[in-house]
Amino acid sequence: MQIKSYLCGQWLTGTGPETELTNPVNNQPIATVCGQRLDLKSALDFSRKTGGPALRALGYGKRAQLLRQIADILVENRDRYNQIAQENSGNTVGDAGFDVDGGIGTLKYYASLGKKLGEQTYLVEGPAEQLTRDENFKALHILTPLKGVAVHINAFNFPSWGMWEKVAVALLAGVPSFVKPATATCLLSYEMVKDVVEANILPAGALSLLCGGGRDLMDHLGSDDLVAFTGSADTANMLRQHKNVIASNLRFAVEADSLNACILGPDVTPEDAEFEFFIKEIVRELTVKAGQKCTAIRRIIVPKTREQDVISALKDRLAKTTIGDPRDENVRMGPLVNAAQLKAAEEGLKVLQTEAEVVVGEDNANFSVDPAQGAFFAPRILRCENPLHAQKVHEVEVFGPVATVMGYETADDALTLGAMGGGSLACSVFTRDDAFAHQAALDLSASHGRVLIVNELIAKGHSGHGVVMPQCIHGGPGRAGGGEEMGGLRGLYFYHRRSAIQTTTDRAQMLLDQGLSLA
Repeated sequence: MQIKSYLCGQWLTGTGPETELTNPVNNQPIATVCGQRLDLKSALDFSRKTGGPALRALGYGKRAQLLRQIADILVENRDRYNQIAQENSGNTVGDAGFDVDGGIGTLKYYASLGKKLGEQTYLVEGPAEQLTRDENFKALHILTPLKGVAVHINAFNFPSWGMWEKVAVALLAGVPSFVKPATATCLLSYEMVKDVVEANILPAGALSLLCGGGRDLMDHLGSDDLVAFTGSADTANMLRQHKNVIASNLRFAVEADSLNACILGPDVTPEDAEFEFFIKEIVRELTVKAGQKCTAIRRIIVPKTREQDVISALKDRLAKTTIGDPRDENVRMGPLVNAAQLKAAEEGLKVLQTEAEVVVGEDNANFSVDPAQGAFFAPRILRCENPLHAQKVHEVEVFGPVATVMGYETADDALTLGAMGGGSLACSVFTRDDAFAHQAALDLSASHGRVLIVNELIAKGHSGHGVVMPQCIHGGPGRAGGGEEMGGLRGLYFYHRRSAIQTTTDRAQMLLDQGLSLA
């Protein structure tokens, strides 16, 4: 089948060489796509001039209703989407549901949140403040939706969730969304958008989709536009340095590479419940989506005295994980997304091995198929002897089922190692000690977008190290990109322009009365 792009209210196909999408289980082609030589300037103008005004006129409450309608359409087609995710991304049933339901759940959350906001069309930050001796001269800040287009450039690992978590916030804010999914897995994004378009839910120009191509996309953006990017740091830096992006000074949020850590507290022993949950969480992060998650655990930080306990426990659990064709209900881990990602994982592993040794390798893997027939990659656990003086294990992310065990001597060393990732999306800490938990929350927050602290009380009920909840911000400092997404209504601010309004007391009060305060 041929995948198309939805631009200017039409389904279009580019001209030029086509790219094949493959099934990573057997490397067989399943679709083709070409997005080259499409008129992106006109497409972006259409979004700005047609989609933007139509969305802004609706108000937050009515836009929230649109999100709910989108979610309902996606729910009706959930089973078909799961099948596509299995075929194109090599997802197990659980992996597919994780992605598809994650997108639907985020839409529903923002629909519910927005339903309470009413029909106002702008945000206000009050109260009004007196500026001079004249008591009638006041100022307040208002936030109005950007009058440009939100360009959403997404990664290959979450063609559903990664798309809808951005679209939900943009549409609720009143800004049209221009989605550029990763080509390798764009089939699911295409099918979902096609269903939404056919349902005629959104105003024309509110949602656009570019599959394949896009090399000149940055050429046509201006200061009223914004970019929300998820992907590699190298690609993000290349796009941010585009001369037009620099000249227009448009907003550019990035979620990039992340050496996320999981820390076992110095107080936890193998006999404690927290130890078992720590091991379980690491294995889950290694095997869900075959470790291809931006939030997956890459560094396992444990007391020196517990290294062998942790390695042995991980080895035993991973040996019981069946790897193979995700259509097999007994399989718990599928392949990497394609041959290119397999090669990248193999090369990254070699780099890590310059500072760490493999302690759980391919010989421990439980394959139900011949791994050579597709993009299969066995989980690897490495051990770094001297992590405080290492470099590569804190810099190189293998985007797959690979993590490195790092031993520490003191609690301070543990938190130092946690911060050595140079800025990460998430870190989890398993401890029974309230004092260490408090210290970890304060110390790790400076270098992590999210910190999960677990003891036995919430061990069975927490959302998970790698799960992005729409109530919480998603992003991280430093090498993680410096961006923020979602976080409840906080996510709306990225799509609004804040301005100080200086006027009379009565006029300031009118702005306050007719705007929406999020305070």
